[in-house]
Amino acid sequence: MKNETLQEMIIGIAAFALLCQVSIVWLVSDRLGYSMGLWFGALMAVLAAWHMWYTLDKALDDEESAPRAIQKSSILRYAVIVVLLGIVMITGIVNPLAVFLGLMGLKVSAYLQPFTHRLRSSKEKQ
Repeated sequence: MKNETLQEMIIGIAAFALLCQVSIVWLVSDRLGYSMGLWFGALMAVLAAWHMWYTLDKALDDEESAPRAIQKSSILRYAVIVVLLGIVMITGIVNPLAVFLGLMGLKVSAYLQPFTHRLRSSKEKQ
């Protein structure tokens, strides 16, 4: 991976999922369903972060068509997420709320990215 921000986002998603795993798993009755759902959601978040990075990287090469390309990719990304969440809810294979929680790692990671960047930069200087 070339992009530092994407790496930091992935670190944030993984850290959030790990925190949710060790703290909440003890409070649910279906621990396996919760754990699998959480990590499936985290995987979806990582793929969404990668797709955002890829889309922006490609779209910004052509400034004229960039807004349209970004909009199309955003709609596609959200449609895939909705379909996957729908499948999870219909089948009940894993806990859908845990999938949503894992997916929210993308939001948490975005808010914490400046902190993750500072932490990572200070470790590299040492």
